[in-house]
Amino acid sequence: MVPLLLVLLLALILFGAGFALKALWWIAVIVLVAWLLGFVVRPAGSGGRRGRWYRW
Repeated sequence: MVPLLLVLLLALILFGAGFALKALWWIAVIVLVAWLLGFVVRPAGSGGRRGRWYRW
């Protein structure tokens, strides 16, 4: 009974880790697209020059 519970627990942990990693990949792709769009859609800075879209 204990080995069966250990196998089920291991499967649950691996499934949870796999799901979390897949979700993190999707979040990383969304952030990358937003970052790349920031270079294309930049607001005009002072003097008609294209400014930076980030604050730092």
